[in-house]
Amino acid sequence: MVGPWGVRGWVKVAPYGDGPAGLAAQRTWWLAARGGAWQAYAVGEAREHSGNVVASIEGIADPETAATLKGREVAVPRSALPKPRAGEVYLADLVGLEVVGRSGVALGRVAGVEGHGAHPLLRVEGAEGAPSVVRLVPFVEPIVTSVDLAAGRIEVDWDAGW
Repeated sequence: MVGPWGVRGWVKVAPYGDGPAGLAAQRTWWLAARGGAWQAYAVGEAREHSGNVVASIEGIADPETAATLKGREVAVPRSALPKPRAGEVYLADLVGLEVVGRSGVALGRVAGVEGHGAHPLLRVEGAEGAPSVVRLVPFVEPIVTSVDLAAGRIEVDWDAGW
């Protein structure tokens, strides 16, 4: 949550993913509380605005109250998301998968997916023999050569020495 927007208590959210349309279409958002618990909020109106989403949330009627939500994460339930098309995956589904380099060497498991500009980076940790090694592998073709969710494996054109 970026913070308040306007004088009627609307909020501004910078969405992750493909863009603001998916988040703007949702009628319930889950907001992370400061202690880590999630709470559902009904969304009154929402629309895209300059690559972000601006929305009214029921019970939030002024900018001061909207400002209290600044910095919170916004989520929607997995069941509200469309099924990925052929050749697509949700980045969250990559966490825990084994990553294997071009020479067949295990590089570790995906511990997280980070956004740093042009494309996501896989944070790969815990390779056999080097459990403290952390690699940031770009999640982009031609580096990622295959993703097999059923087998729990990602093959990459990446060397263990990089």
